[in-house]
Amino acid sequence: MEALGVMPEPRPTEPVRPLDVSRLKKDFPILERQVHGKRLVYLDSASSSQKPLVVLEAMDHYYETTHANVHRGVYEIAEEATALYEEARAKVARFIGARGPEEIVFTKNATEAINLVAYTWGRTNLGPSSAMVTSEIEHHANLVPWLQLRGEKGTELRYLRLRPDGTLDLSELPRLVDGAGLLAITAASNVLGTLPPVRQLADVAHAAGALVLVDAAQSVPHTPTDVAALGADFIAFSAHKMLGPTGIGVLWGRRELLEAMPPFLTGGEMIRDVGLDGFSTNDVPWKFEAGTPPIAEAVGLGAAVDYLSALGMASVRAHEQALTRYALGRLKERYGDNVVIYGPPEAEERAGVISFSYKDVHAHDISQVLDEAGVCVRAGHHCAKPLMRLLGVPATARASFSVYNDQADVDVLVEALSRADALFG
Repeated sequence: MEALGVMPEPRPTEPVRPLDVSRLKKDFPILERQVHGKRLVYLDSASSSQKPLVVLEAMDHYYETTHANVHRGVYEIAEEATALYEEARAKVARFIGARGPEEIVFTKNATEAINLVAYTWGRTNLGPSSAMVTSEIEHHANLVPWLQLRGEKGTELRYLRLRPDGTLDLSELPRLVDGAGLLAITAASNVLGTLPPVRQLADVAHAAGALVLVDAAQSVPHTPTDVAALGADFIAFSAHKMLGPTGIGVLWGRRELLEAMPPFLTGGEMIRDVGLDGFSTNDVPWKFEAGTPPIAEAVGLGAAVDYLSALGMASVRAHEQALTRYALGRLKERYGDNVVIYGPPEAEERAGVISFSYKDVHAHDISQVLDEAGVCVRAGHHCAKPLMRLLGVPATARASFSVYNDQADVDVLVEALSRADALFG
């Protein structure tokens, strides 16, 4: 293992291979469903992705053959359960280029992972004389914890502003991070698809003495992730957005930071010793995993990591980028100025997320029209109310892509949107 505080070199670039989506669709049982007599076209992966059969089977097999509590029993199936749980941790560590599995903390989701940092590192290290920096495009999960910390500790909260083209204005970055203790930034906007230059931001923040937390919920499932290349100190993401189950997420943190942080939740499992006059904590990462953990969910996450790794994340990114480019072109070609697409105009500048408005039809009505054609899109504020106010809309419709989507899915979306005129004039 590298010395603490020294990050390994970024991993070699993966080869890019075309994805055989027609074959991949067969791996996802839910895509065989029909909705309103139409084939299911699932375009809401930014909210929660579908699960391949290998993930479902891995969890079922665990429950059928191995279920027992981990880290406690010395009988055979308990030791097998522990091995599966810790193997999943090791798979996640390799997937994101962590120095070792001890830097991987399992949480309930990305939201809990960010709250863990806010409640432990934040409340220990930030106060009225320091500041935090985030942006105007953040999900509530990477905003509300810092708003609450500001209210409790009096820490100043500063914002990177949104530019008209959907990117962030970085001209004020050196001033914003001056005197700040933390920069908390998304790696990919769940509304705009914007891809902030995380490494550039991290370098400037570190030069000013600030740590960097990255909300990677929308990036880890869709693009190669290397924590060394990102230059972050913490990253958070969720299994359910990366073909895995709900109920489990990940906090990656530099080991020396995790070791210095107090526990988040207390009780069983996270202790080394307990007396009537006090307790001592377990080693990381178990110090942050109080109680019985999500064992089956970890097994499912491990299977999802295996599935994505076999596809190759560079190939996943290339596929979704091409599909996003196709969708942007088809929507504009068919509807012109009647459709407003929010975020950067080029597919190369955005994740596989397209938020849009159509004429003056409310986003919820658009979603209902598309549902009748079997198309699932998200409608609402997408847990980003401050951003909606900046855009001047109450809500948007959002189509988001994953490995099981293809151009035929986009075509169904584009054609179905025309029914909004018939229903709403």
